[in-house]
Amino acid sequence: MMNIDNECPRVLRVAETTSTNSLLRELIGKESLPEGSAVVADFQTAGRGQIGNVWESAAGKNLMFSTVLYPTCIPANCQFLISQIAALSVKETLDLYTDHITVKWPNDIYWRDKKICGMLIENDLSGHDLYCSIIGIGINLNQAVFWGDAPNPVSLFQIIGEEVDREEVLDRFLALFYRNYLSLLQEKYDDIRTRYQSALYRREGYHAYRDEAGEFEARIHDIESTGHLLLALRDGSIRRYAFKEVSYRK
Repeated sequence: MMNIDNECPRVLRVAETTSTNSLLRELIGKESLPEGSAVVADFQTAGRGQIGNVWESAAGKNLMFSTVLYPTCIPANCQFLISQIAALSVKETLDLYTDHITVKWPNDIYWRDKKICGMLIENDLSGHDLYCSIIGIGINLNQAVFWGDAPNPVSLFQIIGEEVDREEVLDRFLALFYRNYLSLLQEKYDDIRTRYQSALYRREGYHAYRDEAGEFEARIHDIESTGHLLLALRDGSIRRYAFKEVSYRK
């Protein structure tokens, strides 16, 4: 299912772009790129994160790319599945290099309490179904020092003490991503959901959170198929949150 009309996915490389998501969207507006095609950049001048955040990355050091899917069989209300398989694929890739990799809801990737990867997923809808998903991913691989104001970045180099081959990491990610996408197309939703929940950051025990009413302690109760986070408070009550409605505290 990853090929369209027997065309293999293409990997397009550029030295610099504003953002790989923007460039990939521009390209698919001009030509029909096969499903699974990716754009990889050595440097982004305006890399985008969730809700307008900027992604810091030193030129030529990290892995910044976007890939496209055409998941027309997925209902719009199940689009969180795309986020789940993307997050799992990054986690499973980084698991090949180090331990303690988790998924911070909804799709940040953490090593211990530090962020090693962020992503921006843009889903286009056609009626009640998806017709195009652009998945932008930035993985901190070989950057030794971070100068920006991000609170907790970390790179694989800082963790393991040596540089890794960016092309190798990309190839491993794409292989895992295609496999996870095939599971999605085969409607193995329960398996994806179970693996995602078992990979969650702070998935066990009570931790500090903050919402518009203030700070509180809770544990992760569930993640709904819509992507909403359910937190259980110590008194047994359940609170439901969409993305950005609640934040993790130390």
